Amino acid sequence: MKIVLTKLWFSLIFLFAANISSQVKLPKIISDGMVLQRGTPIKIWGWASGNEEIQISFNKVTKKTIADISGKWEVEFPQMIAGGPYEMIINASNIIKLNDIMIGDVWICSGQSNMELPMKRVSWNYPDEIENSENKYLRQFYVPREWNFKEPQEDLSSGNWKEANPENTPDFSATSYFFGKELYEKHKVPIGLINTSLGGSRVQCWISEESLKKFPTYQNEAIMFRDDDLIKSIEDADRAISESWYKLLDKQDEGYKNNTWHKSELDTDNWESMNIPGYWADNDLGMVNGSVWFRKNINLSKELAEQTATLILGRIVDADSTFVNGKFVGNVTYQYPPRRYDIPLGVLKQGENLITIRVVSNSGKGGFILDKEYSLEFADSSISLEGEWKYKL
Repeated sequence: MKIVLTKLWFSLIFLFAANISSQVKLPKIISDGMVLQRGTPIKIWGWASGNEEIQISFNKVTKKTIADISGKWEVEFPQMIAGGPYEMIINASNIIKLNDIMIGDVWICSGQSNMELPMKRVSWNYPDEIENSENKYLRQFYVPREWNFKEPQEDLSSGNWKEANPENTPDFSATSYFFGKELYEKHKVPIGLINTSLGGSRVQCWISEESLKKFPTYQNEAIMFRDDDLIKSIEDADRAISESWYKLLDKQDEGYKNNTWHKSELDTDNWESMNIPGYWADNDLGMVNGSVWFRKNINLSKELAEQTATLILGRIVDADSTFVNGKFVGNVTYQYPPRRYDIPLGVLKQGENLITIRVVSNSGKGGFILDKEYSLEFADSSISLEGEWKYKL
């Protein structure tokens, strides 16, 4: 009896495993809410068991196909006009139903940080834009940050289509959002934005393996990086250098080490002065890799001191840690994001207020970018922070 039950148990496991392996699967980008390109044949693809028959119905058209021996399959629908929402049903050993599909114009939004920059990072420039962004015909698919030097990937680890609305729009690429919004207003067709941007990425990273053969130097480099151990050794070495540099910096930085240079009672008679904005390499400091502390005092009326405020510090090269009246209010670790720090009630006071910034530069030409705003902003007024600041290495 025990032997029979054991055989039955293994038979059930085998049948269950066989059933799981035969499940039809779709790539992440073919999913609920997707936007398909109008006016051109539409390809739908996925995976199943080898030689499995698949039937796909979409927009009153049905297509049938059989997966190849490896389980891959693909069908092609005729070109269609803009419209939606539609549903798609994939029928095989299992049934998949996709909802809320649109047909319109689909755009690849690729590039570096200018394309990657999300709407939430520019929300103060467009205070009503996110709140009023509801548009079910404008959608983004965000491609996650991941890479593989060995071969092209057949699918992504995650991803889904999201329509523009106050909840989702903050994560849209700002450039692609305004681009897509303008296109929708002009053409009145659904717009799909595939956000596949990565700050700092070189154009060589986006070239196909076949096209890279035309550039042997880059091709050889790509082949070299197929070695996982090599990549790990480079990452480990870079991490060790960075950690060592910052550890030594913190050890030698008197203001950081003693935790005093951001405090109001500090004697600054021996500090130098320079005008902000500007690069310290263009002043008496020259090219400095490391940290420089800046301090500025401003006077506030009782009325302003009892308000919340926003400290606007343009852009700083490279990293900053910022304090107001000795209280830490924020930091950014690299040069590109604009600095905007909310100052809550109770931090400001009537009379003299101290703003302190520890700037860390790893490029030598550190400082405060010109032609940006440097101010303390209140509800109905602002105080310029440009001009003379005290500084010390």
